[in-house]
Amino acid sequence: MQKANHWYDFNALRPPGILKLVLEARLGWEYAATVAARPLLAMAPRGDGHPVLVLPGMLAGDLTTRPLRRYLKRQGYTPYAWEQGLNLGPREGVIEAMLERLKTIYLKHERPVSLIGWSLGGLYARELAKAHPEIVRSVITMGTPFTGHPKATNAWRVYQFVTGHKLDREDLHEPLRAPPPVPTTSIFSRTDGIVSWHCSLEHATEHSESIEVKASHLGMGMNPLTLYAIADRLAQPEHDWKPFDRSGVLACLYPNPYRR
Repeated sequence: MQKANHWYDFNALRPPGILKLVLEARLGWEYAATVAARPLLAMAPRGDGHPVLVLPGMLAGDLTTRPLRRYLKRQGYTPYAWEQGLNLGPREGVIEAMLERLKTIYLKHERPVSLIGWSLGGLYARELAKAHPEIVRSVITMGTPFTGHPKATNAWRVYQFVTGHKLDREDLHEPLRAPPPVPTTSIFSRTDGIVSWHCSLEHATEHSESIEVKASHLGMGMNPLTLYAIADRLAQPEHDWKPFDRSGVLACLYPNPYRR
């Protein structure tokens, strides 16, 4: 198990404040910005047709990931929805159904599948990749709380109510901190109004990284900065992954995620 040795591992003790929570209402503007930026987003790196399974956040379903999946299809990928209705947490049968869907997609294409998970969906993606790295090409998460304090979100009470899982159980959240053994990207926002951004900051290693975007939590999956970053990450060669290059003009759009 990976030991905590960075300042951000346990720094997040509180959920985002009321101002950030109120700013979650900007998700409509983020979607409008994506529509306006469609010609520019089309210039992002193109895909090689490999399959991508997209997992929604808590209390969300495939409707929320439709804009992302449509974009991925236009960019040359083969996106798949999770097809399990609303995400009500890891209730009985959910993990098994996701694993079966992952295996089915892999066998259909005969190539590893990239996993994209939004918030709680990102935890699913990370754990699926840990369980079966041989059929997972890469993992991308958006606003996913896999480290920091387990209650440093504005959704932890909802999660406990829906799932019945108590977040003060160390055996529940401690194993989530280790990254999967495949290329892994955590996309996060310091203005996230649901999840404290510290909880989504991944260690920088030879196969894991963090990318910071200016986005809300609820609008992250339809934010133009997020979509470009996802397209760039998915376009990485299967056996020649490199960290996100934020040099040049991209440095203005994507700040250094590890700054204090």
